[in-house]
Amino acid sequence: MNQRLRVGVWGLGRAGLHMHCPELLRFPEMFEIGAGCDVLADHVALFHTMYTQSACYTDGEAFLRDRSLDVIAVAVPSLLHVEYTKRALAAGKIVFLEKPFALSLDEIAELRRLDREYPGRLYFRLNRRFEACFNHVREIISSGVLGEIFEIKLRRHNFQFRDDWQTLKSCGGGQLNNWGPHLVDHSLLLLESEPAAIWSDVRRVAAVGDADDHIKLVFRGVNGRVIDLEISGGVAVPSPVYEVYGKRGTLFSKDEKTIELKYLDPNFAAPTGPAHKEPPPPETPFFAAKVQPQWVEKSIAVAPANGMYMEEIYRYLYMAIRDNVPFPVTTRQALRVMEVIAGVQANSLRAR
Repeated sequence: MNQRLRVGVWGLGRAGLHMHCPELLRFPEMFEIGAGCDVLADHVALFHTMYTQSACYTDGEAFLRDRSLDVIAVAVPSLLHVEYTKRALAAGKIVFLEKPFALSLDEIAELRRLDREYPGRLYFRLNRRFEACFNHVREIISSGVLGEIFEIKLRRHNFQFRDDWQTLKSCGGGQLNNWGPHLVDHSLLLLESEPAAIWSDVRRVAAVGDADDHIKLVFRGVNGRVIDLEISGGVAVPSPVYEVYGKRGTLFSKDEKTIELKYLDPNFAAPTGPAHKEPPPPETPFFAAKVQPQWVEKSIAVAPANGMYMEEIYRYLYMAIRDNVPFPVTTRQALRVMEVIAGVQANSLRAR
């Protein structure tokens, strides 16, 4: 019996044609690109030249009536995500939803309702949850070699005069809705507790449109940990992508290919005091601790033990559908990400 899943890609733009389709081709034993659909005929024509055996549609209703399709990857423009998800689920399809999953609290509530109405049929594509460096950093944190983690910095910087639809508020654009879901998801996981407070600053720096292209969010967890997140299209000299500060060491990665570590030798016992209030001897011009740290310094290639990489997400979708293996991105996690973003956007509007 053929256990492959036939996928219909709804929306043949940057995400649908150039992300979903190549990812599906990685797993030919699991998936078949059964059809593509877009209201733009030139998009459909290009899809047809690339996937000549797949059905082509410009009519969404005809596309949904294709009984051979098991899964619909919803990759239409952001404003349509919830509406098209609802249509696909009502047609009996499994849905794999591209981010941003929702653009308002009402849409978030509707997705939550749809998930209850169609249990086990709605999945959320937070593909950067599977990034190799993100997973490796989490493994190092969990190892305890850096000690208690008190602050983590996440950065995605570039500088560009971007002028496409994702720079327009009227199209649901902006970095909060573009990179935001990925890095907010990372932040909530790395926080390892519920947020006690979230501070934000959202602005436009270089983008041609009117939507945000520079965001800064600072999460403070109930556990005291701080996550300092920055996503920008207006920073010409990028900062390291990851910086992790622990009480026994520091980690950073500039390029997500190599991780640099400097941490106290595991056999080194840090002094516990007591400190003293007497002034230092007059012949000692500078402060000098009596006990010097013993460091271990390493530069390691990114290679998480769990073997994850970003393009793996469709494999996990298959296992969830065919083998009942829990999908790593839960509905609660995905919609919590969008709730955070909606809250930041609301605060930004009030600040103006």
